[in-house]
Amino acid sequence: MTLHDVAREAGVSYATASRALNGSDRVVRAEYADRVKAAAQKLGYAPHLSAQAIARGSTSTVALVVSDVEDPYFSSIAAGVTEAAEATGLIVTMAVADRSPDLELQIVRTLRGQRPRAVLIAGSRIAGTDTRAALIEELMAYQAAGGRVVVISQDDLPFDTLAIDNRGGARSLAIALAERGYHRFAMLHAADAIRTSHDRRTGFTDGLREAGLTVDADRSIEVAFTREGGIEGVRELARRGLDDVEVIFAANDMMAIGAMTALRDAGRIPGTDIGVAGFDDIGSALDVSPALSTVRVPLREVGLQALQMALSGQEHGAVAVATQVVLRDSTPDRREITPA
Repeated sequence: MTLHDVAREAGVSYATASRALNGSDRVVRAEYADRVKAAAQKLGYAPHLSAQAIARGSTSTVALVVSDVEDPYFSSIAAGVTEAAEATGLIVTMAVADRSPDLELQIVRTLRGQRPRAVLIAGSRIAGTDTRAALIEELMAYQAAGGRVVVISQDDLPFDTLAIDNRGGARSLAIALAERGYHRFAMLHAADAIRTSHDRRTGFTDGLREAGLTVDADRSIEVAFTREGGIEGVRELARRGLDDVEVIFAANDMMAIGAMTALRDAGRIPGTDIGVAGFDDIGSALDVSPALSTVRVPLREVGLQALQMALSGQEHGAVAVATQVVLRDSTPDRREITPA
């Protein structure tokens, strides 16, 4: 006899049956709870103790799954999650999926056995994978047993999500750079299968189009979504010729910082000879010289909010996370130096 049988007998969903019997703090309507309990008694079903432990929140850990432990984007999110966890007496465990959908699925399967109170998944969704259905099934089963799931990325999975406005932020950055007098652009981005990079690339292109501008095909370089990718992207641009490039947009700050290093290696001064802009506003964006123009994502606040959502006992759906353009010395106003 299984919980599925009880749910079918009571005429409710598996998740509702689990919450009614396992003691979840999510409210179940009294009439549904009574039907579930009556069905369980009729069928002789006894709740599973481990499911009750998850549902009642008796476990003391929350799990955070990130794409890259070395990227400050994720460490900033982790700092917010940790702050929220400490406030509620919980411990954060972190696993690294290394931008691999297969590894992400394996991690989630392992986490189900460890019964954390919540699972938070931070990182770009990967398009065209064959693990999506299996990942949803694993997370649904975990959630049906009383666990909480929150995703930080795109609104792609059927769980509460903090959806970062990557497309809108990149669009606004392109318009802001055009307003500063930039006309000849290059762009460094990852493969379009990485949804975050795809959204930022297309958003930036949209913004340029609104300003009557474009990026030539041979000035749009696909590289790794890392600092090393930024270095390689500028090296490739240098091989093709940098003389007609006024500014480089990199799809994240780590790529942009790598691009600045490679520009110096090529004998160009970032912010003076060629502007550079990124996306995320990680701490290093202020530490590099010149300070990096970027799009601010409130990363620590996102981590804090993600765990608060997970522990709230309420369903939130997709919650939009606004971004903000921040212009610094790496993209000085060219209207002051460009002849009319």
